[in-house]
Amino acid sequence: MSASDDELEDSSAPLIEHLAELRTRLIRSVLALFVGICVLFVPIQGDFLAEHVLRFLLVPIEETLRALGDPAPTLQYTSPQEYLFVLFRIGLVFGFALAFPVIAHQMWRFIAPGLYKSEKSAFLPFIIASPVMFLAGAAFAHFVVTPLAMAFFLGFTDAPSLFANLLSESVDVDPTAVVPATNEGLKITFFGKVNESLQTSLVFIMAFGLCFQLPVLLTLMGKAGLVSADGLGSVRKYAMVGILVLAALVTPPDVVTQLILFTVVYGLYEVSIILVRRVEKKREKELKAQGLWFEDDPADGMDDDPLMREFDEDAKK
Repeated sequence: MSASDDELEDSSAPLIEHLAELRTRLIRSVLALFVGICVLFVPIQGDFLAEHVLRFLLVPIEETLRALGDPAPTLQYTSPQEYLFVLFRIGLVFGFALAFPVIAHQMWRFIAPGLYKSEKSAFLPFIIASPVMFLAGAAFAHFVVTPLAMAFFLGFTDAPSLFANLLSESVDVDPTAVVPATNEGLKITFFGKVNESLQTSLVFIMAFGLCFQLPVLLTLMGKAGLVSADGLGSVRKYAMVGILVLAALVTPPDVVTQLILFTVVYGLYEVSIILVRRVEKKREKELKAQGLWFEDDPADGMDDDPLMREFDEDAKK
């Protein structure tokens, strides 16, 4: 066997080890996800846990319909498999949430050996902060934004006539006893579908969960030297425009909801500037302790250097 073949085999051995390690981590992550999905289908009080989660996610719709006068809010599904697929979707999303600590641990165990000790101490807090901020954004979306959005969307429906239609099909009652008869035209009522209502709630949760990652992302970029506090401060007006566009796209055409989103996200942007400035001050302190920090640009004093002056004169000749 030639020397080049020996070098090739020696260089390929670490790659094979890394691929084997990656396979192990992926298998464990997939198993954790499978266990998390199975947990969502554990029966609790006669229903799957996923059904309890579904009802929790649809609480804003229920409360809005009750506030509009519907004493028995109802959602429907129009195909035999629709409700089952909705439960599978909840199982996948929230199963991943349950398995995320294990998945994050497996990711950390894979990348940690390739990091220096200082890099480990710098990167680990962001792994912890990211899910915390996502949960904070999801909670804000579910308890604040979604009820406002549902109140806006469902404010156009005729909930009492919906109740009359359902009641007239189940018992022998005159619908005009509930809603007076009218000759003014059609009554437009809300017959909500389970999957579409769930989609609306999940979109808000994902959108605000990702928006709340802004401080984590910008602080990590600041630690890597990709952004600076002064740079972020200088583009405030552009950030405000971008956040306003985001608020218009994510939220319904409701000024109150858009202002809430703008205030929260812009507040997170200002918090990010403060965090990046703290990172810069900490890095400056460490460099000063090592004697590597220059208050002024070292090139400023080169004009007074006789050697540099002589070099410039020779270059001109």
